[in-house]
Amino acid sequence: MAEANHTKSTVKEFILFGITDRPDLQVPLFVVFLLIYVITLTGNLGIIVLIRADSHLRTPMYFFLSHLAFVDLCYSSVIAPKMLANFLAAKKTISYNACAAQLGCFLTFMITEIFLLAVMAYDRYVAICNPLLYQTIMSQKVCIQLIAAPYIYSFSVALFHTIVTFRLSFCSANVINHFYCDDVPLLALSCSDTSTKQILIYAFAGFTFICSLLIVLISYIFILSAILRISSAQGRHKAFSTCVSHLTAVTIFYGTLIFMYLQPRTNHSLGTDKFASVFYTLVIPMLNPLIYSLRNKEVKGALKRTVQRILVVL
Repeated sequence: MAEANHTKSTVKEFILFGITDRPDLQVPLFVVFLLIYVITLTGNLGIIVLIRADSHLRTPMYFFLSHLAFVDLCYSSVIAPKMLANFLAAKKTISYNACAAQLGCFLTFMITEIFLLAVMAYDRYVAICNPLLYQTIMSQKVCIQLIAAPYIYSFSVALFHTIVTFRLSFCSANVINHFYCDDVPLLALSCSDTSTKQILIYAFAGFTFICSLLIVLISYIFILSAILRISSAQGRHKAFSTCVSHLTAVTIFYGTLIFMYLQPRTNHSLGTDKFASVFYTLVIPMLNPLIYSLRNKEVKGALKRTVQRILVVL
């Protein structure tokens, strides 16, 4: 095994197994995931344009939401185009360098999304628990710092993990039993000792998940406490309504990750893992714009004003 660590990789490309190898399902799955991707592009681009175009949405909350939409857009675009192409391709290959790039980008945007949700929870905490100081605390400088930190951290971690993974040797096996290049399926193909890499995965994943989840939980504990101290039912409803969309997005995202990574090893199956991966890489980026727009009067109002302006121009 020690010799394998120093063996130069002979694999020049990988084959992505995909969700299933059944020929009769390739075209139907292509149609389904193409529809999901189109809705994702339309929804997230729409959120970004709407927030940039409407002056009523130029607040810290919508500044963070525009970045969440951008991350979701990039997140799904790292996975979906290659996945869609492979549904119709006879040879489902991805080059060695393209696989490394896909892994790096996937990790970057996934980690960014985790911490963006935590930042948005903190924003709701400040808005509800310190409403009079909200504009002072959440200044433009602070907002930029809160956005920059997740991007810098996630890019650094993703770059580190990608370099470590692709310094491993891949001798002959090159079929990745997944629909995109991910760390765990790649480690299964390596002919090197992967124990150090596995420890790094658990250490960084645990730190990222626990830190972000603690920020969300602590923020919502204070938010709930503040809401319960509001005397009027109308006031409590108004305060809580500003958190509903974010709380829904957080529950779906963290719930999926907990289901995928914290279930007992005896209950793990490749099919279940692929289903969970589809959900958090493709379905959640599609759902987030719907979650933040359907129940949000300010977003619906901005959309109405934008449509009216367009109609006037036409």
